Amino acid sequence: MNIYAETSNSVPNILLRLPLIIMLLLFHCLAGSSQTTTSIGVIIDVNSETGKQQRTAMQIAAQSFNNYSNNQNIILFFRDSNRNPLQAASDAEELISKEKVKVIIGMETWQEAALVADLGAKFQVPTISFSSPPLVSLSLMQLRWPFLIQMAHNHSAQMNFIANMIHAFNSQQVIAIYENNPYSTDSGMLSLLSEALQKVNSHIEYVLVLPPFISLSNPKGFVLNELLKLLPLKSRVFIVLQASLPMVNHLFTEAKKIGLLEKDSSWIINEEITSMLGYIDKSVLSSMEAVLGIKNNYSTSSSAYTQLRENLQADHTEKVESEPGSKVLLAYDSISTVTKALEKMNTNSISSKMLLEEMVSSNFNGLIGDIRFKERQLSNTPILRVIKVVDNDKKVMELDFWTPKLKFAESLSEKTSDGTTETRTWKVPTVTNPLKVAIPMYPIVDKFLEVSQNHSASGFCIDLFNEIRVILSDQYSGLPYRFYTFTESYDTILPKVIDETYDAIVGDVTILADRSRNVSFTQPYTESGLSLIFPAENDDSAWLFMKPFSWEMWFATVVILIYTMFIIWFLEHRLNPEFGGPLKTQISNTLWFAFSSLFSVHREKINSNSARVVVGVWLFLVLVLTSSYTANLSSLLTVPKLRSDRNIEWLKQNNLPIGCASTSAFLKNYLIQVYNIPRHQIVDVGGEDDYMDKFKNKKISAIFAESPYVKLFLNKHCKDYIATTAAYKFGGMGFVFQKDAPIAKDFSVAILTLAENGKLKALEDKWLTPSNQCSNNSPSPQTESLTLNKFWGIYLICAATSTICLLLASLKKYLCKGNVIAEYDDNKGNQNWTGLDRPVQLVEFGTEFASGPINTSNRYASGPINTSNRYVSGSYNTSNRYDNTSNCCDTELDIKPV
Repeated sequence: MNIYAETSNSVPNILLRLPLIIMLLLFHCLAGSSQTTTSIGVIIDVNSETGKQQRTAMQIAAQSFNNYSNNQNIILFFRDSNRNPLQAASDAEELISKEKVKVIIGMETWQEAALVADLGAKFQVPTISFSSPPLVSLSLMQLRWPFLIQMAHNHSAQMNFIANMIHAFNSQQVIAIYENNPYSTDSGMLSLLSEALQKVNSHIEYVLVLPPFISLSNPKGFVLNELLKLLPLKSRVFIVLQASLPMVNHLFTEAKKIGLLEKDSSWIINEEITSMLGYIDKSVLSSMEAVLGIKNNYSTSSSAYTQLRENLQADHTEKVESEPGSKVLLAYDSISTVTKALEKMNTNSISSKMLLEEMVSSNFNGLIGDIRFKERQLSNTPILRVIKVVDNDKKVMELDFWTPKLKFAESLSEKTSDGTTETRTWKVPTVTNPLKVAIPMYPIVDKFLEVSQNHSASGFCIDLFNEIRVILSDQYSGLPYRFYTFTESYDTILPKVIDETYDAIVGDVTILADRSRNVSFTQPYTESGLSLIFPAENDDSAWLFMKPFSWEMWFATVVILIYTMFIIWFLEHRLNPEFGGPLKTQISNTLWFAFSSLFSVHREKINSNSARVVVGVWLFLVLVLTSSYTANLSSLLTVPKLRSDRNIEWLKQNNLPIGCASTSAFLKNYLIQVYNIPRHQIVDVGGEDDYMDKFKNKKISAIFAESPYVKLFLNKHCKDYIATTAAYKFGGMGFVFQKDAPIAKDFSVAILTLAENGKLKALEDKWLTPSNQCSNNSPSPQTESLTLNKFWGIYLICAATSTICLLLASLKKYLCKGNVIAEYDDNKGNQNWTGLDRPVQLVEFGTEFASGPINTSNRYASGPINTSNRYVSGSYNTSNRYDNTSNCCDTELDIKPV
């Protein structure tokens, strides 16, 4: 009863409170109707680790906006595409038609984004994509997908970042690894990476494509088998372009087992994998020690980042540390982009185009950095970080920063406590897998390399190789090696280096352009050219004394001798009795004077000043000629000569056999292709002993060889053989390694070090220096006869001096003769001459061709006329007649009466 009474009393109380409850409900409905709700569709791979973090980040961003916004409210509708483009398109169509979403966000692959963007353009719904096409122009994208916004950085920045890392490590080749998407390929990242590597002179040696992890029934065994394919490769730089978290766990676990994570290897992981390091098992993470990763540089001081990080850690309490990656931060910022656009619109009616324009014009500081769009693509320049996985609680350590313009800020070479560089880019030789070095069994010259019967090697190349090993011992752990002898030619053995049968060739290998295309050469340790070896010829000709001068020189010398002889005679025969007498005597005395002057033994005195000038210039010419003749004749008699006409053309024209090393296909081809030598004219020769045997047996007339071999051969046989000057220089000689092997560059640096510290010169003195007998004897070309071109100047001076003196003397005599004739005409008019006048006149002018004083009495003593009486009676003395002209003439007439 009491209960019923209490119940009956409670009914009126409820009725009294009912109006208050109705008023509260109406007020709440009015308040709710003042807020605008915007639906946002999200299409991501919800089940992936990155997808889970993205979902949490977007929910936090939406909740934060709903908490402080009074008139706006957003609702997120998540759909799981599992990275299937068709599923993503289906989800997008459902969200647009059923949920009436205003914006669609997500699509981690470009294949998903392209299909969803097509639907966005069709229904005019803005689409924000977390992926970007690597090979599609922005202008084309805007035309085809006018409602698409790319909330992602272009992949090219990350690929250029990786290429710069490879360049910093001085590596020429890398191995790329990526897990294929079941509905797409590598999204063009492989092409971008290859293009970026080419800019730094590197390339991709091998691409390891792994199928989707979900498609593998035995992922452990499959990954192990694929990694075993990488062991024979020389490159030890591995780049993981993309991989899921389960694939990463198996990849590094199996790589650790087979030794691909040792100190001789370098691994680089992309930004997405780096952001998932916090979710990798500790056992796997310990095997990833020294792996290099890529991370976006962003601020971690904002309250939004702190809240996001705490929520992510709360979802994974078993992890020591987990930081959101760039894709997670971009997911958070994508919601912020939409909410800030909604705030700017501040209206109940939302237009798709208005919303698109407001989102594209966004300019705020998000978690990933500045959010700005240019041509509907995220435009801020990324600052990337290089991190290194370490085995401690921190898990990673930062090494350097990178931007597209500034590249790396510091060096990436991380030093350990003992000062050695940890970064390796090439398979380092070990004791169990030493460097396989091929050496020739039968080299052309044993000074370079010689292999004994017990297969021990010695020579210049072996000593040089050992000196280089000493320099590189710390870097390559002693550089273990093993020699393998071969009997083939270098051109035959080089392909075995290309196919990795051998790692290197140590020997006298000539660096050629064709060879350099397929293998890597070290810095040349000696120069190389082409020369011809000929037997030395001794000139035993009886006319050897004529060779110092050419026939032009001999002819010019004889001409100038005769001409000088005539000038001296003309100037001296009237004054100097030693040049007088009969004409025969005058000629012989003048000739004797000219020849004796060649040896400075002449005794004749010179009276005329003009003649002295001529003789002085002539003696200077004689001094030059005798000195040159003596020097050239001495050279002809003492130095082994090479005839100037003996060359490759001479051998070709005379069809003479030419010796060529049997192991050098290059030399044979050079003779055939460059000099057009017939193949039958080329004779194969072996080593040094074979050279001499074929020369002695007249089987060859010359040997065509490289200058280092020629130099060594002549060091022993300098008296019997000579060579032409080395021509047609080549790249020198060096050691051979596989193409782009970093050890080749290290060997080159070591060779330069040996050259700078003098040890390379010491090795040359030990093996390549000539004996004392040949140290001062070097091949010499033929001593050429002296030609007129080198002496015509002094001949011209001598001839010109003689000619000038002759002209001056003739002019003086002509003037003197004019005075004599004038006086004679005056006397003739005052005196009566008898019939003897004519003889006297002949005597006067005939003395011009006489030598010494003339006594006319002797001339006419036998005649019937006694002229002396006539001149005495006539008181006429001819000597007195010409007294006034004695200063004008060079001759004196002394005519006395008989």
